[in-house]
Amino acid sequence: MSAKKVDSKAKTTDSVIARSDDGTIQITFTIPYSDINKVQEEVAQEIGKDIEVPGFRKGMAPISKIIDHVSKQSLLEKTLSKILPRLVTDAINEHKITPAIYPKFELVKTVEGEDWQIRAITCELPEVTLGDYKKEISGLARAKALWTPGKGSEKDKKEVTREEKEQEIIKILLEKVNLKVPHILIDEEANSRLSKLLERIEKLGLSLESYLTSIGKTADILRNEYESQAKSAIALDLILTEIAKVENITVDPKEINSAVGAAKADPKLASELDTPERRRFIEAILKRRKALDSLIALI
Repeated sequence: MSAKKVDSKAKTTDSVIARSDDGTIQITFTIPYSDINKVQEEVAQEIGKDIEVPGFRKGMAPISKIIDHVSKQSLLEKTLSKILPRLVTDAINEHKITPAIYPKFELVKTVEGEDWQIRAITCELPEVTLGDYKKEISGLARAKALWTPGKGSEKDKKEVTREEKEQEIIKILLEKVNLKVPHILIDEEANSRLSKLLERIEKLGLSLESYLTSIGKTADILRNEYESQAKSAIALDLILTEIAKVENITVDPKEINSAVGAAKADPKLASELDTPERRRFIEAILKRRKALDSLIALI
């Protein structure tokens, strides 16, 4: 347990950190109500500049009247948006956390006049233990090349396609490489995929219920399938990223330029891609692609 000051007052905000085996991190903050009240008043002053409260000129209503006039939900959201980023930054620095995603928040206790409790949930990327992955893949190559009587003639052997090689390698990597994917990452990816599915369903003029009926699945089954797919996709990205690092795989800036240039047919997309952050994202994708290509070359 540790303590972080929100201001110069004697009472402090406590932050307690808990880690799970899969890399999930929970940080529970206990925030003095005096700090909450101070920020609420600051928020109310800002809101009061742009609203009219009956009986007062615009921007002239007292804070107590503004607080009574605005919705509690709006006041809560704006108050937390001012408080939480600072608290999270302090906790990250103090506990030396390297979060993989920005935290999600749970309101544990927000009682008027009492200290508040808020929980931030994030995770760190898991350690990837590659093992002798090349040996496993080389073993696959030997198995594919082996011919014995009863399997037909050498001439009858079917050439393995690149896609088949890729799928075999992905299967080996997911089965043999040891890592635990944080469930919060799986949830986020599964939610993203389900959201895209719902958009497609709505464009077709269907409801989720009718779609589920048409494919013979329940919502729970569909959710479980998407979580499984999300877990595999995240694990594969982490594994290939680690392989690219171990093998010192690099990407020429010209390759990134080429990827950005390929989007020039859509000026908006091209401008979105041509930023330092997006270029780093493209570089990471290209490194993973090269890592997979290097493994395919072993077969």
